[in-house]
Amino acid sequence: MTMHPFTAPLELQRRTLERGADAVETMRLLPERIDDLASVEVGQTPSEVIHSENKLDLLHYEALTDDRHDAPLLVVYALINRPYILDLQPDKSVVRRFLEDGFDVYLIDWGEPSRLDASLTLGDYVNRYIDNCVDIVRNRTETDEINVLGYCMGGTLSTMYAALHPEKVRNLGLMATGLCFDDTGGVLEQWGSEEYFDPGAITDTYGNVPAEFLAAGFAQMNPVDTYLGKYTILLDNLDNLDDKTAVENFGRMERWVRDGVDVAGEAYRQFIEDIYQENALYRNELVLDVDSVDIENLTMPVLQIIGSFDHLIPPEASKPFTEVIPSGDTDIYEFPTGHVGMAVSGKAHAELWPRVATWFRERSVAQDEESAIVDQGGDEVETDPDRSLQTLDGIGPTYAERLHDAGITTVTELAAADPAPFADRLGLSESRVTSWIEQARQYTESSDESAGSS
Repeated sequence: MTMHPFTAPLELQRRTLERGADAVETMRLLPERIDDLASVEVGQTPSEVIHSENKLDLLHYEALTDDRHDAPLLVVYALINRPYILDLQPDKSVVRRFLEDGFDVYLIDWGEPSRLDASLTLGDYVNRYIDNCVDIVRNRTETDEINVLGYCMGGTLSTMYAALHPEKVRNLGLMATGLCFDDTGGVLEQWGSEEYFDPGAITDTYGNVPAEFLAAGFAQMNPVDTYLGKYTILLDNLDNLDDKTAVENFGRMERWVRDGVDVAGEAYRQFIEDIYQENALYRNELVLDVDSVDIENLTMPVLQIIGSFDHLIPPEASKPFTEVIPSGDTDIYEFPTGHVGMAVSGKAHAELWPRVATWFRERSVAQDEESAIVDQGGDEVETDPDRSLQTLDGIGPTYAERLHDAGITTVTELAAADPAPFADRLGLSESRVTSWIEQARQYTESSDESAGSS
């Protein structure tokens, strides 16, 4: 209803007085609620530290079902902030969603680097720390390949790792992950542009990049919501102070936002220069120390989990990456939320994360189970090596069709192919085709051995 222009001031005054009276009554709860904010608990899902290295802790969470999946899940968090955003509270815990689905979950908590860590490179994080954690999980679970889920910068590191060690990664999930920056990364890419920003100036001054510096930059991307909006949510509706749960939920998020960590200086410099400014990962030109990160090795299933309203990593900074990798099994789950909302919003936990868990579950069947079928009498028999090409890692419908057009319709036929000329014939990289042919040969050899022993 439109206010009359002459009575509007009186009406606004009346509302203000009523609101003030309500506020006086409700604010009596404020001291108690401040105590609630200070005592909130985060990361409540039980875990144990199974490995520590430098500042890093590797946490293990036990699956919450008796029916566990064969391939565990390793979560690689970003080097910025604390990982308990993925286990903020029981009803908003990405970790718990996977545990409820039958996955054993392992999570890397990077800790906070000291001055002695300022020289750590991206190569140190990927080829030393992540690789050590992956090997520990593989040995502990007696699994050759594990699932990997990376969040934000942790997703970019996970992509590098999977490209360097594809034989150890069964499925790769990338959550709010920056992968391509060719005028697609929004404000953050513009601020990090070589024209405006020299990360070396920061690291030369501070060594490690201070958490306060990073937090101030992120806050400036959305200053109204950052500085005013969150308190408006809590106090604009003063009834929230009557709701202890609502106040505690607010307190958990506020604690995480303020609980930043410094970032190792050299790793930060490399990340800004190589990933943002040079777009080297997307262009397949990235080198970590002396190792070339060849994204042609990304033949495993890859899932991107993207927030439509993510102002840190816009969808355009993630989606195009799917088009430049060889995996024949790729999916993009885009959800109407922001960078942090996908981890903590109730709607995401009700609708998004069950889909993500299902995606991993469907691709986490042990290979020995994939290679056997049960006949009507209940006895297991080996599948025919002439089965569908799509049972091989990295071959989906598109590549299967290209192989069919080239005269290869079965695993046996693929096993007999010569990698170099066949790759040239298909117009694909030799490394990708070699991976397919090696898998095919392993399947046919195991089939021959089974036939000889029967």
